[in-house]
Amino acid sequence: MPDVGESAICFYNGVVTTTFETAVEKTMTDQGADLLIRAAAVHTLVPGQAPQRALAVRVDRIAALSPDPHGLDAWVSARTTVHDLPGATVLPAFDDTHTHLVFAAHGAHDVPVHQARTLAEFLDLIRQRARTTPEGEWIRTTTNWQELNLAERRLPTAAELDRATDRHPVLVKRGGHNDVVNSYALRLAGITEDTPVPPGGVIGRDADGRLDGRLIDNALPLVERLLPAPDRDRRIAGLRLASGQYAATGIGTVRDCAVTPDDYAALLAAREAGALSTRVRSLISALGLTSAAQVEELLDAMADWRHGCDPWLSVWGVKFGLDGGLEAGATEEPYACDHTFAGTLTWEPDALVEAVEAVVRRGWRVGTHAYGDRAVRVLLDVYERVLERHPGLPAGTLVMEHGGLAGPEQRARAVALGIPVTLQQPLLHDTAEVELGFWGPERVARLFPARGWLDQGALVAAGSDFPVGRFGAMRSVWGMTTRQTVIGVQGPEHAISYDEAVALHTTQAARLLGEEHLRGSLTPGRLADLTIWDRDPAHCPAATLRDLDPTHTLIGGRPVTAAPAGTR
Repeated sequence: MPDVGESAICFYNGVVTTTFETAVEKTMTDQGADLLIRAAAVHTLVPGQAPQRALAVRVDRIAALSPDPHGLDAWVSARTTVHDLPGATVLPAFDDTHTHLVFAAHGAHDVPVHQARTLAEFLDLIRQRARTTPEGEWIRTTTNWQELNLAERRLPTAAELDRATDRHPVLVKRGGHNDVVNSYALRLAGITEDTPVPPGGVIGRDADGRLDGRLIDNALPLVERLLPAPDRDRRIAGLRLASGQYAATGIGTVRDCAVTPDDYAALLAAREAGALSTRVRSLISALGLTSAAQVEELLDAMADWRHGCDPWLSVWGVKFGLDGGLEAGATEEPYACDHTFAGTLTWEPDALVEAVEAVVRRGWRVGTHAYGDRAVRVLLDVYERVLERHPGLPAGTLVMEHGGLAGPEQRARAVALGIPVTLQQPLLHDTAEVELGFWGPERVARLFPARGWLDQGALVAAGSDFPVGRFGAMRSVWGMTTRQTVIGVQGPEHAISYDEAVALHTTQAARLLGEEHLRGSLTPGRLADLTIWDRDPAHCPAATLRDLDPTHTLIGGRPVTAAPAGTR
């Protein structure tokens, strides 16, 4: 539930309303501000408005701004906290509109294989965990790593994991689309040489045709359904740590794009315990489902979450996946490494139309993963059919997640249909070398064409796709302005300006979430979600911008990172 004193924000069928009225400003002045910030520049992100120098907060809202650093001194009372920061820059807190906070929270307790640089180190980390884990209990790894960062430049195999431990089931996750498990886990799941491959999935085999432990996309539930839910305290601790890490980089709201019902229960518990340092908008995961009937069951489980009134935590909608990730994104042309393969679609289009319709009929929104250009084309076909059958859907009900290889014609079609898109430049930065091997240089260079989307009039918002890409407000801005990756600049013609990149994490992100009247810019009446920087990021050289973090992040006017200097 909201903290005492927070203005009520109610989410009803995806629409946000608020009880806050700016007409009470005089009363608020008489009562004084809870917080006053004086800074070198307060960038409100209101078009045409010059930087302000003072900002007052009352309860959880911005109450007033002034171009004079002492223009709001009348708001100071005995209870006012004053930040005198003459060299600082204030910006809205940023949104990460496509990320996986729950994965990050799991990773707080999982084997930290992202630290390994060789397979020997990777396996030894698992071996060390096995020594302190009771026999028969699951061992999981962190997910934010790439095999090309290992000296051997490949994934481990089931046989190698067996040598780390044959007394525990082991789940090695890489991103959200790939697992590798040991023989113990294969046995528990009943996976044999004769197990049918689920539609839209892969059960990996080695050169001799034997199971190698790898599972992709719709094959993941074969094993992951067996994982025991972590205990409540452990999950809360993980969410506390992970949300704090996001906030430390300037992220104030995360749109978590693969939340199970059990995950959401953990988020509710974390919110109740005061453990969240970011606002969370959850997409309940339909990944692995293949029919409208299964989706209806999921929607039944979501019914109690429809009328949430908590500005910190709510359900945004339902997440579908239409194609694979790096290794299985559905493309129009075959892969560069295998001219017989063009990726995988995880849904039959007719079935996906029925499933999406089931969601929108119940008043929820939909975000669908479509990475390759074939997947983008098919998704637009699906969405167009849904819109024809439901012409009154509110704007922004149907969202494309990624749109990685969307070309000019596809982008124009999405704009005509009113389909927003979320882009993740950090994903491209971290995985460019992996994708180069699958898709070749031409396709890698045109991934996430932010310039084209904006020029064609799309509603675009930005994120990281952690654990595949590294989260961070300015790291994402740096990537979109430079198009730098681990293998150098890719597709410089798709770069956008600093101001445009910031907007994709603030004003445009709030529009995509339907919260533009509450967040995204700094004006009286909006939530006091702020970031404070010891310099103006707009004037930082690229090398500095990449790793720049705020000195402080405030959500609803309350600090969620260490208090800044100049506080009294």
